[in-house]
Amino acid sequence: MSGVETGKITTDIPARMDRLPWSRWHWLVVIGLGTVWILDGLEVTIVGALGARLTEKGSGISITESQIGVAAGVYVAGACLGALFFGYLADRLGRKKLFLITLAVYLVATVATAFSMNPMYFYVCRFFTGAGIGGEYAAINSAIDELIPARVRGRVDLIINGSFWLGTAFGAVLSVVLLNKSLFPMDLGWRLAFGLGAVLSLVILLVRRHVPESPRWMFIHGREEQAEELVQDIEEQVEDDTDERLETVDETITVRQRTSIGFGTIAKTMVTMYPKRSVLGLSLFIGQAFLYNAVFFTYALVLTKILKVSDSTAPWFLIPLAFGNFLGPLLLGKFFDTVGRRVMITLSYVGSGLLLVLTGVLFNNGSLSATTLTAMWCLVFFFASAGASAAYLTVSEIFPMETRAMAIAFFYAIGTGLGGIIGPIYFGKLIESGRDAVAHGYFIGAALMIAAGLVELVLGVDAAQRSLEDIAAPLTAQDADEESDGQSDGRGHHGPGSQRSDEYASSRRRYH
Repeated sequence: MSGVETGKITTDIPARMDRLPWSRWHWLVVIGLGTVWILDGLEVTIVGALGARLTEKGSGISITESQIGVAAGVYVAGACLGALFFGYLADRLGRKKLFLITLAVYLVATVATAFSMNPMYFYVCRFFTGAGIGGEYAAINSAIDELIPARVRGRVDLIINGSFWLGTAFGAVLSVVLLNKSLFPMDLGWRLAFGLGAVLSLVILLVRRHVPESPRWMFIHGREEQAEELVQDIEEQVEDDTDERLETVDETITVRQRTSIGFGTIAKTMVTMYPKRSVLGLSLFIGQAFLYNAVFFTYALVLTKILKVSDSTAPWFLIPLAFGNFLGPLLLGKFFDTVGRRVMITLSYVGSGLLLVLTGVLFNNGSLSATTLTAMWCLVFFFASAGASAAYLTVSEIFPMETRAMAIAFFYAIGTGLGGIIGPIYFGKLIESGRDAVAHGYFIGAALMIAAGLVELVLGVDAAQRSLEDIAAPLTAQDADEESDGQSDGRGHHGPGSQRSDEYASSRRRYH
């Protein structure tokens, strides 16, 4: 393994973090880290709604419709590259440094966007705004999963990722107000939209300063004393808040500490140690990315060009869609911890795909109005949103801790790159061709979702209520185990472990 070895330790920190009862401290983590998805939803929605205004004479920026499309592609490229760059740094330098840096990048870039006067300046600002948001996905998801107890990790992660849609709903309402020419001049309203996003991010940054580094990251990177002090402080806060005396734990893990993990080791881990899990992650991300970027983000064109809804009315249809997307993770999230990941992810993906097939049939034969089409979309996205949020949860759980942020970044970049670029372009062409072509596009999106659901059924990992170290052993723990006979089953017992895949067994982790 690459990286300078600093020693070998045995620690009970993972088990202590997982046994914590829910408390005010966990709410701090959720609010400080999770609210960034509201920012992302706000960002995407506002820019989509502002596009037409920016191209009008008197907007204060000389930009065309095609250049707006270029800006959207630049934002996606920034998000993909930012996820990879900041994701690698999050694994190397720590979660806290990166979730502060990425939010700061977003804040500066979105403020700068408000002062755009020409297309090139706008492109640069959109690139760095996307880079900040893309980096957030990797740094935040990894930090949340390492700080939240295993028994509720699924529902918390799903609800946090689903909060994107609260930002979407807020952005839709905000856009209607800020684009009202009787309230704001043409060259001011859209600038205020970006400024308000920056104000919200500044508030989040102030809260986030109090969220600690991941103690799991700390003890692997040679900072076990600081990790121990941090966990003791967290335990004291939780006991004071809940009036509960925490029980002691017996489970420990032995690791060889490293100052860093090389990129080659990260890539090798994903490709050679966990190839099935890599296929699973790609399938889940590509399916949901195509569905959302192709179907959801072209909804306004379908309404206005095919169903003849007015431009001023179309944004209001986004609000019920946003709430449908948020209600899915909110109401279904708990079942991902109780029924299990494999069953619920399969049902979410396959269910949304089948509903989209039905939507395509009804849309093609002219049975749907703008209102009833929106109702069908709400049903589709109720299930699809839970599945999409679970995709982030899945790739965060099923790879070793040293590669966690990078794994999230990799699958996000691939899925967003394919779905975010190919999907909208493809669906834009279909909309120009008419109703029949759009229906066929729905069938393709449905097929990808159903296929991803079937991959989950076959390759899914039973991760519900299990410690992250139990699902995928840290690479450093494997090193520590090389001196032993490798007979531990990862649960403190000897002999063959139950429900272990070949990939999990190959990790050879030792839990005492």
